[in-house]
Amino acid sequence: MLKKALVLGATGGTGTVIIAELLRRGIEAVAFGRSLPKLELLAATLGNPVGLTLKTGDVFNEKDISAASLGVDTIFHSASVPYNEMSTRLLPMGEAVMQAANMLGIKVVAVDGIYPYGRRTNEQPIDEDYPKNPHTKKGKVKLEFEQMFFSTRWNRAQRMIVRLPDYFGPSANEASYLGSTLESIAAGKPALFVGNMKVAREYVYLPDAAIMIVELASRDEAYGQNWNIPGGGIISGREIVHIAQRVSGKSKLVLPMGRIGLSLLGLFIPVMKEIVEMLYLTEEPVVLSGKKYERLVGPIPTTSLEQGFTETMQAIMSRKANV
Repeated sequence: MLKKALVLGATGGTGTVIIAELLRRGIEAVAFGRSLPKLELLAATLGNPVGLTLKTGDVFNEKDISAASLGVDTIFHSASVPYNEMSTRLLPMGEAVMQAANMLGIKVVAVDGIYPYGRRTNEQPIDEDYPKNPHTKKGKVKLEFEQMFFSTRWNRAQRMIVRLPDYFGPSANEASYLGSTLESIAAGKPALFVGNMKVAREYVYLPDAAIMIVELASRDEAYGQNWNIPGGGIISGREIVHIAQRVSGKSKLVLPMGRIGLSLLGLFIPVMKEIVEMLYLTEEPVVLSGKKYERLVGPIPTTSLEQGFTETMQAIMSRKANV
């Protein structure tokens, strides 16, 4: 039974909503991050709840994770690394997490994405058994992470991976593809949109994702597996921008960024150059099947995309007004 959890990457988009969902269910949560001021801001945003503890440390340091995990039964690994550091830092971070969890004999829920699937066939939506044949550098590193994560070395830790499509929500920040676009629209500035704006893609609203993630983490039979966390439907970039501009009352230019634009930006912002190889996902979108989740848990919680994007923009504008 899930009674107390450690959330790595607590101040990120997924970490924040997982903590909120844990607390909503009366489950104690330990928020782990490098920056105490950011953790304190998170706590204040959540109303400084009694069930929340703050712990600072290095997610690459097994001892820091172990110290923060004392008394915890489950670790939610939602920490991430920048695109341009993924090939060198993703696996060392995962190793540190698993070493700590295995030593303590506790559960681990890793939050991940769809990169390991590679280019899809016409089969849509795809389930958890869909072959993983990544053709990109990041996809291959993500597949290595999965293989390490489910290695027999970790014989004392129960594990699961939950896979999300592109996400959005009030807690998503500028580090996400869509976050920076929505932030610019809310500020009344010209915005950049990564990828093709005409093709409809799947997005998951983060509060919905958190419900599904915590629900799975609460069930012993869910461990040892991959789980899809499907979104609330598909929507094009043009439709997203239309909603965002309607809510903000601002309509500055939104420019789609393809391979050439991102490569040029990459001369000044290294992470942008690294996004280029993932652009295929904006042209050949992957849609996740939620049938496995429905068989185990039941109906998938789904906030309409219209409502989700409206709430997201309202939250961004409220933050800007309070700065």
